[in-house]
Amino acid sequence: MKKSILAVSLLILLACAAGQSNNQHGFQMELLVNGSAAPNYRHTGKVYVEAVKNQEYSIRLTNPLNTRVAVALAVDGLNSIDARTSDASSAKKWVLGPYETITINGWQVNQQHARKFFFTTEAKSYGQWLGKTQNLGIISAVFYRERPRWNEHHEINRSAPREDSSERRSSDRDARQEAPQSSAGAASEPAPSTAPSQKKSDDYAATGIGRRSQHEVHWVNMELESTPAATLNLRYEFRPVLVSMGILPDLPGQDVLSRRESARGFTNYCPEPR
Repeated sequence: MKKSILAVSLLILLACAAGQSNNQHGFQMELLVNGSAAPNYRHTGKVYVEAVKNQEYSIRLTNPLNTRVAVALAVDGLNSIDARTSDASSAKKWVLGPYETITINGWQVNQQHARKFFFTTEAKSYGQWLGKTQNLGIISAVFYRERPRWNEHHEINRSAPREDSSERRSSDRDARQEAPQSSAGAASEPAPSTAPSQKKSDDYAATGIGRRSQHEVHWVNMELESTPAATLNLRYEFRPVLVSMGILPDLPGQDVLSRRESARGFTNYCPEPR
């Protein structure tokens, strides 16, 4: 199958310590917070991470093969390139060169810019703004190998190849902070849905569309194998939900009942608001 694939060339990053990554056949997907891999918690055959409200995060993808791969990456069921919902085979994809690791920091809103991923409530999520809320709380990466071209010589390198065979590095420089809004000139950015949707709970995590950062990309053509080489899923929840599921321990003072039971009747004086 021939697809138009979105390629990005980034500095190679070291894989995180064992036990931190979501790994299948050497392919990895890691959630980064403040540059470090968030701990993974395995429960009933699924992998979870703790979401912290309003905290930005990135997604790190690793290709263990000596050939290029393309990755369909969806956050809350929305493609990270165009925010569409589709099957992985027909989705727009990121390109990783042989043995390459890349980091995706946000929603790609045009050819030069992305908008940061950050944890928020369902009601304030990008999916809620678009009216697409059926898959909140999950990050999915599906890897496809490039189909071999036996009549061509393949040079193994650590940069995602460009159409003009030159190397370019994309930058991720933060720009001024902006409130979530549609991006004028972003041809692939969908308009928000005006259809009414069910009110979402503030108790559950989802992903918002945050501040703008520079992230230049370009399009390439690749012929991919029809069967995925790996499929990785990562779920995220706020700590109270992980505690209620038995994934994290119930620490004293972490829940409302503990706080109320430790309340006392008197203080010395009435505090003054500043």
